[in-house]
Amino acid sequence: MDGGHDARPIVTDAVIIGAGPVGLFQVFELGLLGLGAHVIDAMPQAGGQCAELYPDKPIYDIPALPRCGARELVERLLEQAAPFAPGFHFGHVASGLERRPDGRWRVTTHHGRVFDAGVVVLAAGLGAFMPRTLDLDEARRLEGVAVHYKVADVRAFAGRELVVAGGGDAALDWAMELAGLGASVVLVHRSAKFRAAPASVARMHALCDEARMQFLEGDIVGLDAGVEGDRDALRAVRVRTRSGVVQRVGADHLLVFWGLHPALGPIAAWGLDLEKNQVVVDTATFGTGVPGVYAVGDINTYPGKKKLILSGFHEAALAAFAAKEYLSPGQKVPLQYTTTSPAMHRRLGVSPDLSDIG
Repeated sequence: MDGGHDARPIVTDAVIIGAGPVGLFQVFELGLLGLGAHVIDAMPQAGGQCAELYPDKPIYDIPALPRCGARELVERLLEQAAPFAPGFHFGHVASGLERRPDGRWRVTTHHGRVFDAGVVVLAAGLGAFMPRTLDLDEARRLEGVAVHYKVADVRAFAGRELVVAGGGDAALDWAMELAGLGASVVLVHRSAKFRAAPASVARMHALCDEARMQFLEGDIVGLDAGVEGDRDALRAVRVRTRSGVVQRVGADHLLVFWGLHPALGPIAAWGLDLEKNQVVVDTATFGTGVPGVYAVGDINTYPGKKKLILSGFHEAALAAFAAKEYLSPGQKVPLQYTTTSPAMHRRLGVSPDLSDIG
């Protein structure tokens, strides 16, 4: 993580705010056009929301990858961007955006890092996001030990008694995934109505019928904690059921998936045109209306917008061409193909054998 304070500006062609899949692909698209980039992200590593919340869950709609985990996707995107040597600044929140007298941009972070950039690309997804947490003193004490708001390593739950809280896709997906791994899995939700996909709800009920997991309708009202060795440990989760009776559910780990608090954070104060907390863009360039500032991925909105990673990849490609034209006024930016362009081969550091291409 780049967390040090240094007031000397880092001069770069582009600053990308957000290191999720679309932000990483933006590095690649800019690099193909000869533009260097530095990437800022509040998280401690690359990957954004999908890698933070679903690192091992499969993704099925990435072109040419029939099945790909979020972690694998991020690793592949980092490998793809590597020839362009981007600078990464993890653990930084982009806090300031100011146009310089020469038309370039001064971007600052809350740690005091300063960038002098020709263009800025917002790829911050939902913006800064934090999980909705369990408001109990015991939960705060056990967070990261026995109370979890994400799954970093699924193997840590093997053979353990697990309680999963939530009624959305993440909660059901993880409850069903863990049903074959944990000693027991109990899904707790305040209602018998779920926000998850109907197919997931049906499968969850089928697993309950097969006694491979349980569903308990109610609210979590307390945790029983103890000490195991030299550390705090979870003993049980107390659930108030619909009948009003508090039921004690034995548990080694509690996984809470109540969704996120999405917020644009400082970006909301940068004078951009916003619609329902998203940045309005022109689909020809994915410009924001502020010259030299672009927005790609889930942070933007336009008629027909679909929040898909593959849509974000398309947006990143067009934003890169627009950024190149902005930084090279009056110059035509030709469309070149990575298969045949010597300039792109040099930038990628490859020497493909084209003898077999007819």
